[in-house]
Amino acid sequence: MSDELQEALQKIFSADSEIYQNRGFQRRIGFGKRPALINIDLANAWTRPGNAFSCENMDVIIPAVRELLKASRAKNVPVVYTSTAYAVTDGPNSDMGLWHHKIPAELLRLGSKDCEIDDRIAPEPGEQVIYKKRASAFHGTFLTGFLRSLGVDTVIITGVTMAGCVRHTTEDAIAEGFRPIVVHEAVGDRVAGVVEWNLFDIDAKFGDVEPLDRVLEYLDALEARDVANARFPDERLTG
Repeated sequence: MSDELQEALQKIFSADSEIYQNRGFQRRIGFGKRPALINIDLANAWTRPGNAFSCENMDVIIPAVRELLKASRAKNVPVVYTSTAYAVTDGPNSDMGLWHHKIPAELLRLGSKDCEIDDRIAPEPGEQVIYKKRASAFHGTFLTGFLRSLGVDTVIITGVTMAGCVRHTTEDAIAEGFRPIVVHEAVGDRVAGVVEWNLFDIDAKFGDVEPLDRVLEYLDALEARDVANARFPDERLTG
């Protein structure tokens, strides 16, 4: 992002922050006690160049996600990945809905290399990979039930795109009763200004945008989770 654009955005955000704060917005939801790491659409179609869905700033996002994965796995924090993929991309039985009238969704074919998670941040055995059909990781998937079964109260969100799937996942997370924490260095989009505007707006209304270092400090301070006991709902009521 150019210095000129950055300067212009900062002027806008400064003025808008005053409006929000005077009206009681920009409160902090804070970290809970039981986080999960949710990596949104960090599959090859978005992370590698040359695709219609390719996003910018991957040289920052991928290393940030790798740090978050390392810290989360060290404390047995649940890790979830999503990708967007379609089994039927033509005919009356298509699972694309109407989205392909706006974006080239027909390129996202289930089972293709493009829809596989980038191998630089590959899932480890046992980590969930959810193939979704809509923007939000919660829409039409088992994610809510999965997180609740583990007693999760906080979702640390990374991925792309900031204006689409990351934003809608964040909005649905707070609607479903989870504390959304969006990691500033670990999210992106195809247009730089879109990232900064949506981070500002989300931080005002739907979740907390936190720097990578702050999130890593939070994860480091957690007690290592007892994965076996965490699978039982009663444990979260007494723990």
